[in-house]
Amino acid sequence: MLCLNCARRVVSPRSVSKYAGLTGHLRFRSAFTDQVRLTFAKIDGLIGSNLPMEAYRSENWWNNAPGTARAKAWLEAGWEVQEVNLREGYVVFKKNRKLPIKKTRRKRAKESITKPFTPVPVHPYGPKVPSKTKVSRLYARIKNIERQRNPSLRLNHSFTPKPQREKKMFWSDERPK
Repeated sequence: MLCLNCARRVVSPRSVSKYAGLTGHLRFRSAFTDQVRLTFAKIDGLIGSNLPMEAYRSENWWNNAPGTARAKAWLEAGWEVQEVNLREGYVVFKKNRKLPIKKTRRKRAKESITKPFTPVPVHPYGPKVPSKTKVSRLYARIKNIERQRNPSLRLNHSFTPKPQREKKMFWSDERPK
C-alpha cells in the first residue's frame, strides 16, 4: 500500500527542463572537442521546440548567468557561450571544465568461481532438405517458364471445349451428321 503522495511521485513523470536536449548534446560532445558551433536551427531540433524570439534578436539572451534555465543547461554540461552571431544564426560554446565521468554501480560477480566455464551447446548448421511440395512447385514453375520461352512447345489455340449438351448426349468419338 502506498499513500497518495507517494503514488503521485511514482506515477507522475519527472519534470525535465526544456533545454535538457541541449545539455545532453553538449555532454556528449565534451568527450570529443573543446569547442562546438551550433546553429539556431540545430538548437531548435535539440530542444524539440523553437527558441524564443528574444534569442534571435538579442545577444544578452545568451549570457552565462546561472539564474536562467537556458544558461543552466549549458553550464551544467560544463560549457559556456563564447560567441553569438545573430546575423548568421549560430552560437559557439566553449568547454570551461571537465565533468567527472559518472560511474554506474554494477553488481560484482562472486570472486570465487566453483565450476569451470562450459559453453552453450551449438547446433551445427547443415544443409536443409526442402520438402517434396516445395520441390514439386519449383519444378512446375521451371517447366512453365520453359514452355513460355520455347515456341515449339506452345499449344495451338484451336482447342475448344465441348459444350455440356454434347458431353451428355454423345460419346467422345460420335457426332451427329
